[in-house]
Amino acid sequence: MNIFMIGGTGLLGCEAAIQLIKQGHKVTSVALPPLPEGAPIPEEMAIEFGDINKRSDEEILEMLKGNDVFIFAAGVDERVEFPAPVMDAYKKFNIAPLERMFPLCKQAGIKKAVVLGSYFSYLAKIRPDMQCTQRNPYIKSRILQEEVCEKFADDDFAVTVLELPYIFGTQPGRRPVWTILIEQIAGMDKLPFTMYPKGGTAMLTCRQVGEVIAGAATNDDKGFHAYPISMYNMKWNEFLGYVYDARGMKNRKIVGIPPFVMKMGMGGIVKEYAKKGIESGIDPYHLPYIMDYDLFINADYAKSLGATEDDIVEAITDSIKVSVASYNGTVKLLEMKAE
Repeated sequence: MNIFMIGGTGLLGCEAAIQLIKQGHKVTSVALPPLPEGAPIPEEMAIEFGDINKRSDEEILEMLKGNDVFIFAAGVDERVEFPAPVMDAYKKFNIAPLERMFPLCKQAGIKKAVVLGSYFSYLAKIRPDMQCTQRNPYIKSRILQEEVCEKFADDDFAVTVLELPYIFGTQPGRRPVWTILIEQIAGMDKLPFTMYPKGGTAMLTCRQVGEVIAGAATNDDKGFHAYPISMYNMKWNEFLGYVYDARGMKNRKIVGIPPFVMKMGMGGIVKEYAKKGIESGIDPYHLPYIMDYDLFINADYAKSLGATEDDIVEAITDSIKVSVASYNGTVKLLEMKAE
């Protein structure tokens, strides 16, 4: 099969390309430069550098010609900061590209699309009582993204959204998103313990994401599907234990706190955002309630799409060690970016 991907040089797109090429498929990607130094980008993947959003429809149709599958491994998540209203940015980077690309894919004869989404969509659907879409622009944007995918899907054009949870693993030369976590918990290092929510999260490694993307791209699904994806479920205190081990702070005491306690500490963040003119994609006053919940996902969907066992503790350790180096300024890495 011939695969066309947006974002093939990123952490997850690259892993997908590795898996697809290993299976004998041809992968072409358009990606934003520069390449992260030392990243294991497959030599067999054809790369065209540039912003596809700035290409004409005619140019994009020429790129899509002869391909069977379209993969959208780009976009932004809630950790990338934008000025208010943040929904404008989510529409620009996560929704509008699909509204434009899907009709062009159909015109070019492409039969399937795979979109990397978020497990916050899964949360919004299984817990409507939490009012996630009403309180959090990012979660609302991911639901809107899925609605666009469903709108364009039909018997001749299958669209699969992978609702991805927290992902661990590193790409040489690229700053891990977990540097943000190090920034957050470092402020408690002088305390005798770390205070953190009592809930937990689903997770998987970046290699497993690549396997799932490849599986979704090559299976025989028809119509629209949104799959919640996970291989492991872990409480926050267990996860932080591995984080502190990687930081050289073994046996750090973690104290679970209820949402109202965490909420009291969010005032400073809200004021900082207001001062910088930034609107958070996740409401800081709602985040404590989200993190108090065990957002766990059964591994059946991931396994059915081809995910195989991996060492999640090793992946967490690697992610945190590189994040610490980035936080300390001992390495220079490419940042997350929108364009």
